Amino acid sequence: MSAPQGREEPRDRPQPARTRPTTPPGTTDRLLYDLTGIEHQYDTLLSELPGTHIRFALKACPVDEVLHCLAARGAGFDAASPAEIEQALRAGAHPDHIHYGNTIKSDHDIAEAHRLGVRTFATDSVEDVTAIAGQAPGARVFCRLATSGDGALWGLNRKFGCAPDDAVRILSTARAAGLVPAGLSVHVGSQQMTGEAWQQALDTLAGTLTALAGQGIAPDHVNLGGGLPALGYLDRRGNPLDPPLDKIFAVLREGMERLNALAAAPLDFVLEPGRHLVADHGVIRAHVVRLTERTQPDGGRARWLYLSAGKFNGLYEMDQVTHPLVFPGRETEEHVPAIVAGPTCDSDDAYGDGRYPVRVPRSVGSGDPVWILSAGAYAGSYMTQGFNGIRPLPTVCTRGQEGHH
Repeated sequence: MSAPQGREEPRDRPQPARTRPTTPPGTTDRLLYDLTGIEHQYDTLLSELPGTHIRFALKACPVDEVLHCLAARGAGFDAASPAEIEQALRAGAHPDHIHYGNTIKSDHDIAEAHRLGVRTFATDSVEDVTAIAGQAPGARVFCRLATSGDGALWGLNRKFGCAPDDAVRILSTARAAGLVPAGLSVHVGSQQMTGEAWQQALDTLAGTLTALAGQGIAPDHVNLGGGLPALGYLDRRGNPLDPPLDKIFAVLREGMERLNALAAAPLDFVLEPGRHLVADHGVIRAHVVRLTERTQPDGGRARWLYLSAGKFNGLYEMDQVTHPLVFPGRETEEHVPAIVAGPTCDSDDAYGDGRYPVRVPRSVGSGDPVWILSAGAYAGSYMTQGFNGIRPLPTVCTRGQEGHH
């Protein structure tokens, strides 16, 4: 699928697929996924990192058709609750291909996951290990190591993960409690933009594997987590984000070889991609509410473009990224700078906190259609149930009927 006009795409990597439909004005707003594009992205990832086990981060896109599509391709799932486990099972995943990846879970939720057939649990504390031993006896556990989060748009570096010394203590406790100390994991932050972050995480994994070997513990797998970036976002000033994906893959391949050389037996490697598989293969069809111009508190004049979709109904991450916009049939018209915002009575509902204008057609009016690109990650899962009475967007999955490659 083609990119927005005027943007030069990298030539040495798979291009983000985007839908640019030509739907008449007045059609219902919706969130649209291209299943063929998602399948292609999955296959491309496996070609870059062959032999890895994919556990799709279900929270990124809890859409049944997408999950069925990925399960049929061979993916498993990273689930964060019993409800997500049930959804993954309905999608056709085998319980052995689902892990409970949330380190925060109640006794009840551990027991329910165990009842549903899940036998592999993430952890980062002795207290959690004790609960798993009580509610899921004999289960496999992998310990999440903390990372700095540097280089990522969302660092994820405080709520989860432990230090290497703690990981040794946690997995030793797991072994003593009758659990299987099965692995280690990391997460370098969501939309990670550097190869250096992966290198640091792999260094931490290497040191921890060596320390565990000193205690007679030999994990059978390493979970490299999520963080693989999408390619279609713009930054808050409207400039293309350009993650060094080729370098990231090279660092990961070299790191996996290094970790295998340290291990007593060959390690399995797990990945938990979320946005990397779906972000660039989902779009939102919205419409213009109003283009306005008014004096700002600093005395300057500014245009504001209000859309029918915003932070609370599909664009939760608009504080950090700018989604490219396509206004059908208006590509050649005069464009003017405008701050893009959603329709609600909430000042957070704006691109980049309302401080970074983007260029939009001067002539757009209420009701005109707009396609919001690279909106496939977290769009549905972060939607409110009706803030300000604005209902969640319906979801439609296609195989290119409304777009083109």
